[in-house]
Amino acid sequence: MSARSSKPHEVVERALELSRADGCVVIADEQSTANLRWAGNTLTTNGVTRGRTLTVVATVDGKEGTASGVVSRSAVTPDELEPLVRAAEAAARGAGPAEDAQPLVTGVAQAPEFTEAPVETSSAVFADFAPALGEAFARARAGGRELYGFANHELVSSYVGTSTGLRLRHDQPNGTLELNAKSPDRTRSAWAGRSTRDFKDVDPAALDAELAVRLGWAERRVELPAGRYETLLPPTAVADLLIYQMWSASGRDAVEGRTVFSKPGGGTRVGEKLTDLPLTLRSDPNEPGLESAPFVIAHSSGGDQSVFDNGLPLAATEWMREGELRHLTTSRHSAGLTGLPVAPGIDNIVLDGGEDRSLEEMVADTGRGLLLTCLWYIREVDPASLLLTGLTRDGVYLVENGEVTGEVNNFRFNESPVGVLGRATEAGRTEKTLPREWSDWFTRAAMPALRVPDFNMSSVSQGV
Repeated sequence: MSARSSKPHEVVERALELSRADGCVVIADEQSTANLRWAGNTLTTNGVTRGRTLTVVATVDGKEGTASGVVSRSAVTPDELEPLVRAAEAAARGAGPAEDAQPLVTGVAQAPEFTEAPVETSSAVFADFAPALGEAFARARAGGRELYGFANHELVSSYVGTSTGLRLRHDQPNGTLELNAKSPDRTRSAWAGRSTRDFKDVDPAALDAELAVRLGWAERRVELPAGRYETLLPPTAVADLLIYQMWSASGRDAVEGRTVFSKPGGGTRVGEKLTDLPLTLRSDPNEPGLESAPFVIAHSSGGDQSVFDNGLPLAATEWMREGELRHLTTSRHSAGLTGLPVAPGIDNIVLDGGEDRSLEEMVADTGRGLLLTCLWYIREVDPASLLLTGLTRDGVYLVENGEVTGEVNNFRFNESPVGVLGRATEAGRTEKTLPREWSDWFTRAAMPALRVPDFNMSSVSQGV
């Protein structure tokens, strides 16, 4: 019998039946992907893949406390199922008491869709997109542009079962499109990206037209030195900064005095104003177009995530409300340690509360400044201030008297997302965006453009 001939919910049930541990959580992730790649205005490759990963969490109660063992494997056959369960149990018995031990979650016995077959993607997801992409190739070729890029669509059906009776299921679509336009001599490059659930809301012609304008801007080149510049950050760049901020918003780490959210002298900065702009940073598993799992799916423990929280319901959470820090991420365990409310991470992020103005309108109101395309190679320099460094890429443009007058050299930047929020003087219209740096890990974001009067371009970069 092949690994895929057993239905995912049956595999979960069988693993739970085999368990001899005091507690058990089983997660079956059924994944399918479809992709297209192109170069020089020509489709190069396409493909579809499928796979299954099984994670078993065994918990063992001992005199000193509850221990946990976690084992994940892909392509598990029926004959390999019992050894996998035994391996998780052995790992639990060989481990010391788990610091994050909590009673396993109880609640709804079985979601109605738990026994249904997993959803799967296929090349059909590109039925409308692929012909439109072909038309974009023709327009680009006629306009002297070369298009490069890829489109990827993934569907993951996650089945979560526990020895306490939970039987939960979540289907997560995830689509990304990245498109580069280059001049024939490769001296000019522009990038655009989109996040999508089904590729029905992606318009290759509009993206190509946007990139054509940017390549036109780049026909004039201006060299600028490092320094602090008034800078317009587009939604994709704002997303990359604030996703890293969210990943660094551990309640436990803040209480222990190790992050930018730690209060000098003890405690956290919850309740403090982070920005004078009326911005709200939030996550909601039911956010339209950005829907994500409505319950915790934890394949491992660490920081403010705990395998003991699997199945815990997730609700809309405001991390910052009208500029004021409201919540930091916690598991049930770290919430108990810190006295903060339980607030697990959620797989989307939205910043709203800005004005209903487009990036183009913000450019028109700029006397002299820089317009960025995107950020990449972002790395942390100092966790205490959340100082990050990284590079600009695929187009930094000079704005003078409300118009883009040319392309400038790339820079290395040194900035803290918290500092950027605190100094921003304008936020535009919130729109769904694809973070370029973190798109392999996080895609569900909606952000406004931000105007920062003194963004720190710390040195000139030769990157493209």
